Amino acid sequence: MISIPTHGLNDGTTLPALGLGTWPLDDTAAEQAVRTALETGYRLIDTAANYRNETGVGRGVAGGGVPREELVVTTKLPGRHHGYEETLASFEGSRARLGLDYVDLYLIHWPLPRLDRYVDSWKAMIRLREDGLVRSIGVSNFTAEHIERLEKETGVLPSVNQIELHPLLPQDELRAFHERKGIRTESWSPLGRGSDLLDDADVAAVAAAHGVTPAQAVLRWHTQLGAVPIPKSADPGRQRANLEVFGFVLDDAQMRALADRTPRRLGGDPRVHEEF
Repeated sequence: MISIPTHGLNDGTTLPALGLGTWPLDDTAAEQAVRTALETGYRLIDTAANYRNETGVGRGVAGGGVPREELVVTTKLPGRHHGYEETLASFEGSRARLGLDYVDLYLIHWPLPRLDRYVDSWKAMIRLREDGLVRSIGVSNFTAEHIERLEKETGVLPSVNQIELHPLLPQDELRAFHERKGIRTESWSPLGRGSDLLDDADVAAVAAAHGVTPAQAVLRWHTQLGAVPIPKSADPGRQRANLEVFGFVLDDAQMRALADRTPRRLGGDPRVHEEF
């Protein structure tokens, strides 16, 4: 079994340095993927209400044979449930589907600034943490401005911001903001899903220099940035390969070579994107 380093969060909890994503697996596939991932050494599992696989993830956790206190299970609040009371009710739905007494990390999935209800949801999440139903609270796809508003209106910063991050979109400014605020960056779509990133000649050259795959080189880039990638895989061999990125180090030139390209967003722009 592979051992994974951890990061301390600003609320005193810890987060594994690499986790398992589960979108777009259905319940059956998610259950099996989580079971094999836990056997391999994964301790961070990421899902969301909108992935519609929380039940499968929960079954995988229950049947994975790993003590509950060793796991970090993440789920996310959907846009249709923004608002204080709505967030509390939505969380209970997620918790029931997961079959857990508590959730380790609960995130607001998207800010939906047009609705202007994410601060109300954040206040509800603070209550969930105070009540012991959530260990850590955070956000996903938030800009620096969104986070500054949370801090101004509640005095509480997220422990995590999960954002689109890969060498095609290195997010230098937002990551620097996170560093100043003590917020840990998580990377969704860390391998640039749907792009030609893993076929890129520069990526291939860096990978060849270390005798690893292009995906391993890119995941190592994330971990050296201090970001936490959550690649999705249901294949046991690929799950293992994705974890085997802590035994080599990219030099500064290789780090620059991987991200030396025109930034390109593959997903929605958090300033306008709406997902309910």
